[in-house]
Amino acid sequence: MDAEDQTANAKDRTGVIDLIAHDPKTDEVVLVMDEPDEWDGSDEQLLALQERFNVYVSFLLDGEMAEAHPELAGKPARIELRCAHMPDTRALELLGLIHDQLAFQEIKFEVIVRNDPPSRKATA
Repeated sequence: MDAEDQTANAKDRTGVIDLIAHDPKTDEVVLVMDEPDEWDGSDEQLLALQERFNVYVSFLLDGEMAEAHPELAGKPARIELRCAHMPDTRALELLGLIHDQLAFQEIKFEVIVRNDPPSRKATA
């Protein structure tokens, strides 16, 4: 799959929240974002990722989540980025910035790389 196809697929997912769940251990709302593609460090891929995060944060902060799932309203939130591959350097830099911005909104953020052993779960 070439970079244009990857970008097209990412853009197709821009307005989609992959999974909404409740973590009973932490009593958090968890929004899961899947990233199945390899990281290529392209501006297009990073822009698509940033746009997806904007949708997730908007969903949490603008009342859409509370409206769609009133049982989860008022609970602390966590966004999990589940990757099939370890993010490259440029993606890690962006994810660090995203983490810092989410912290200001009191939203936790975790990056989980599925191909790594379970002990490799990292908080960005």
